[in-house]
Amino acid sequence: MKKENVLKEKSFAFALRIVRCYQYLNAEKKENILSKQLLRSGTSVGANIREAEQAQSKTDFIHKLSIALKEANETAYWLELLHEAEYLEKNMFESIYADCTELLKLLISIIKTSKQNNDK
Repeated sequence: MKKENVLKEKSFAFALRIVRCYQYLNAEKKENILSKQLLRSGTSVGANIREAEQAQSKTDFIHKLSIALKEANETAYWLELLHEAEYLEKNMFESIYADCTELLKLLISIIKTSKQNNDK
């Protein structure tokens, strides 16, 4: 399985977790401002990865994945903020944050490799 497929699958599963987290925050915690930011950035990661699949060039591919990386980093911020503000319990936060960190690492690795291959 190619790295991009792993990234595609993991980012989709992550987006689904983000949607469920958003639903939980709205229904159980009555929080809808920060959670909407989380929903936007967390689902955008996978959307940008999907866009990268149809990139018109290697440069475009790198650009789309770079946007996904920025969105994943923003998502980590919202998760941290929601946890520190006591909207997310420790175990829920740690689990979803670990998934976010894994996506960040995968994206950084793929972007780095793609840039090196593009320079050749």
